[in-house]
Amino acid sequence: SQITTLINHKDKPKRSDKTLQAIQRVGQAVNLAVGRFVTVGEAIANENHELKKEMSVACIEARRAGETIAQLTDVASLDHPESDSHITIFTDKTGVVKAARLLLSSVTKVLVLADRIVIKQIITSRNKVLATMEQLEKVSSFQEFVQIFSQFGNEMVEFAHLTGDRQNDLKDEKKKARMAASRAVLEKCTMMLLTASKTCLRHPDCESARINKDGVFHRMRLALEQVIEIVTDSRPTGENEMAPISIYSGIKEFKNKVEGLRENLYFLSKENLSTMLEVILEHTEDFTDSAYTSHEHREHILELSKQAKMELEQLVSVWMQAQNQKTKDLMEDLEVAILKTCQCMNELKREVHSAATSLAADLLKYHTDHMVLKALKITGVEGNLEAVAEYTCKLSEQKEQLVEMCRLLRHVSGTEPLEITCIHAEDTFQVTGPQIISAAETLALHPSSKIAKENLEVFCEAWESQLSDMSMLLREINDVFEGRRGEKRVYLSLPRPGKHNANLKALKPVKLDTEEQAKIAKLGLELHLLTSDVDSETEKWEDQENEIVQHGQGMSSMAYSMYLFTRGEGLLKTTQDLFHQAEIFATEGTKLASALHAFSDQVHDDDKPLLLLEAEKLISMCKQLQITAKASVQGKSATFTKVDACILKTRNVMTLLCQLLPLCCKLLRKNKAGNGCLKPAPPWREDRIRTGTNAHTPERRAETFGIKSLENHVTNMTFLESK
Repeated sequence: SQITTLINHKDKPKRSDKTLQAIQRVGQAVNLAVGRFVTVGEAIANENHELKKEMSVACIEARRAGETIAQLTDVASLDHPESDSHITIFTDKTGVVKAARLLLSSVTKVLVLADRIVIKQIITSRNKVLATMEQLEKVSSFQEFVQIFSQFGNEMVEFAHLTGDRQNDLKDEKKKARMAASRAVLEKCTMMLLTASKTCLRHPDCESARINKDGVFHRMRLALEQVIEIVTDSRPTGENEMAPISIYSGIKEFKNKVEGLRENLYFLSKENLSTMLEVILEHTEDFTDSAYTSHEHREHILELSKQAKMELEQLVSVWMQAQNQKTKDLMEDLEVAILKTCQCMNELKREVHSAATSLAADLLKYHTDHMVLKALKITGVEGNLEAVAEYTCKLSEQKEQLVEMCRLLRHVSGTEPLEITCIHAEDTFQVTGPQIISAAETLALHPSSKIAKENLEVFCEAWESQLSDMSMLLREINDVFEGRRGEKRVYLSLPRPGKHNANLKALKPVKLDTEEQAKIAKLGLELHLLTSDVDSETEKWEDQENEIVQHGQGMSSMAYSMYLFTRGEGLLKTTQDLFHQAEIFATEGTKLASALHAFSDQVHDDDKPLLLLEAEKLISMCKQLQITAKASVQGKSATFTKVDACILKTRNVMTLLCQLLPLCCKLLRKNKAGNGCLKPAPPWREDRIRTGTNAHTPERRAETFGIKSLENHVTNMTFLESK
């Protein structure tokens, strides 16, 4: 931003002292920022000798460029006669451009090298986990197993935190969702590996116990490999990453093409449109061929598929005529054909959505009692092999139903991250079903074995947990379809607030009961409506990468997750989760206020005082919310009062945000229209400078580059069984 201001500076015959001082401050601010940045880069270089040379060269280039910019913007010599021959931005603007290019190039190199270091850390951590897993597979005594598993647990903690940081840094929502799925597999499989390995050690000659253990190790290796594929952005096996297109995304793309005919009659061929429709209708066969689709839904889908073909034929006919002669009547006929085709596709989308979600709702309701799992546990303890065989057949049937449900839901999920979640759920049912069967067979063969019984419990819990996750996924898919959630995707990769936070350790998390949810429902609904308003305002911005927009979208997403909490849904499960989310929301609001201040410094407009006033209000409200969220309370009544206060204050912040976004958008548009409401950016504020002075400390380095010491997290992991 500062460099852009310098490059875009216009030379004028007369320069005021204010202008000269502003230019000099900008140059100094750039140099100061580069100095802090380079200090961090040099510290990282010293810790990573294999990249030290490359990093040091990039840091030297950046420092040199920063110093050059500072020299060229040193306008103090202009007070002296021109004969001083002092070169400045006014006499050598080309020099500033060259220095700026060198600076941006070298800074990019430093960032890329730092990123390579992070990737290498994750790969190294993965390799340590794999090596220890190999030792665990070959272990033959309990004492040796306990010792190695303790080491394995610590290595998994380190890997979990490294990949968690990476997941939060990812910008691609598909990769975020895939990373979240892989990390979930690793966390659940760690406990499975513990009990499956112990069962195998206790019953070394049991084939079903060995099969059970091998399945866990295989699944963990696949998950570890997928994490590395995401981190390195590679597919080592050469397979195609693209999943089959879903009906929802196919219809969306098809409608965009059809509606595009209004603007351009020649941008695609009729064969192209026909092929797209054929692909969509082929996918509807997943529904019409499914044994679990009702007769009514099947008939409607077939009927709409036939109608879609007819509508497209009519559209193509009018379209071809319109290409030859653009008469008013033909263009009106084309508009009617476009509307009818799109309406037919909407009805088809609605029908497949209804078919998938009604099947899912029925299956999830039918399997909530977990009767088959309970029967397997009972018959296993009784040692009744025949009964176990009977119930394993029933579980296999249930697995096939649930796998089919996931496949159909994927077609109507509405967003790519939700599609990936459906695929992950399908894989989980496919793998966990046979593992439960092998664990049940082991227990039936050794009915008095406590460890075999515990092992079966662990796998059954994983199945029940996945069924519970499916209920939440179904609600999210319905929310997207009905427009209650739009394209918000943050929840798939949102870390579970408070899970590893040592400061929250002593607090007991609780859930809201039905009565409390009813009391807070109105406030939650208001919050929901405000998130929709904010989303609507952010969509009006041409530059979606604008810092103000980014913070606004982030706050809207967090507010939406708090609204879901008031309904007993979403990933915020307990009051402690909500309070932690409120703190993060307030922090994001403070960052937005900083961005608003930076923006207001560039504004020459009547609205500037109002913008500053609103920004100060935002800071005050966010501070109040943070104080409320961090306040310690005891007892159910006090906790609910705190929940109510957090939601209320979040609502107030969102109300203010609805006023701020259109105001900023208006100022930006004025600038683009040439009204000159923006002036050159001012120097960095003192608080930024103070913040940056500690950049050379290890803590600051870790915060900046995500290269963290993970030792302090080990004690907070809760998913490992103690020795």
